[in-house]
Amino acid sequence: MINIVKSEKSWIESNAVDQLKKIATLKGIIKAVGLPDLHVGKTPVGASYMTEDIIYPHIIGNDIGCGIGLFSTGIKKSKFKIDKTMKKLEKLSSLENINNFIKDTDFPFKEKLGTIGSGNHFAEFEEIDRVYDEKAVDEIGINKNNIYLLVHSGSRKYGEYILNKYIKDYSCQNGLNVGTDAFDEYLKEHDNAVEFAKLNREIIADRISNCVNSKENKKLLDSVHNSITKKKVNNKTFYIHRKGAAPSDTGCIVVAGTRGSNSYIVKPKYNLLDYAYSISHGAGRKWSRFGCKEKLEKVYSKKYVRQNNMKCNLMYNDKNVIYEEAPEAYKNIDRVIQDMLDEKMIEVVATLKPWITYKR
Repeated sequence: MINIVKSEKSWIESNAVDQLKKIATLKGIIKAVGLPDLHVGKTPVGASYMTEDIIYPHIIGNDIGCGIGLFSTGIKKSKFKIDKTMKKLEKLSSLENINNFIKDTDFPFKEKLGTIGSGNHFAEFEEIDRVYDEKAVDEIGINKNNIYLLVHSGSRKYGEYILNKYIKDYSCQNGLNVGTDAFDEYLKEHDNAVEFAKLNREIIADRISNCVNSKENKKLLDSVHNSITKKKVNNKTFYIHRKGAAPSDTGCIVVAGTRGSNSYIVKPKYNLLDYAYSISHGAGRKWSRFGCKEKLEKVYSKKYVRQNNMKCNLMYNDKNVIYEEAPEAYKNIDRVIQDMLDEKMIEVVATLKPWITYKR
């Protein structure tokens, strides 16, 4: 069964739909879902699958555990100065103060903990732009007068190591059957990578919070959007594969916008079997990274880039980020959210407006 969440006003490229349909033909896949942010990847991004008696590690890819965390800062909006904060962040380079996080861990690639990574990963200071559900906001622990930190990152080199290992040793792209040693071993390492990624987001938040002298650093929300999870439905066991898709059965989550648009805190409806218990994780790409610079060089002139006069206060090392992660390269987040509202998949809790986007 294939289900694509799409309205007449939304746009999904045909190549992404073709990718989804091809994955759906694999043995043991009983449901394939393309969400409103569906776009082309090594396997389609913005997709979720239910399988029975088999899993496919290559579907979720190398960044196992990648997700988004929302952290409190305790800083009042009235006290938050963008220029001063950006100057403090310019000095954020050392990883020396993370030993209290990693001293008791035995993860490989520990040297990558506390690092954001490339691509669409980021840390971002946000304000609460609008509240739609006061009760839910209170339950999360949000004070709408404060600034919050949003962190999007994953398992860095660890997830890549795991995927390559199981492709090489077990040809996992052909599936790992329930009850085999390869199945059990992969899921154990997969779960470790998910924990690695969660810890990574916590360390990133701690480093940034300390750098800007935050009054507190508490994780309020965290959702994983590259993973395989076990799900029992009517006494049968299924495996939910999410590639760039957020879970609908773990409470409120953040659906990320672009650096030039709001993000959303949403409350998924719980029993979303028709959508493989998943919702969109973000806006979804409209353009490939490789073609962005050519399309946008005239929009963002060399002088514009040199002066870093970006309306969203972007901090970066690689100037290609200006083009690859430009708002124009992504779909309209409001359209993605509306498509899910129309399908009665979610309720909107609040919106987040970006103040500073940090990609170093």
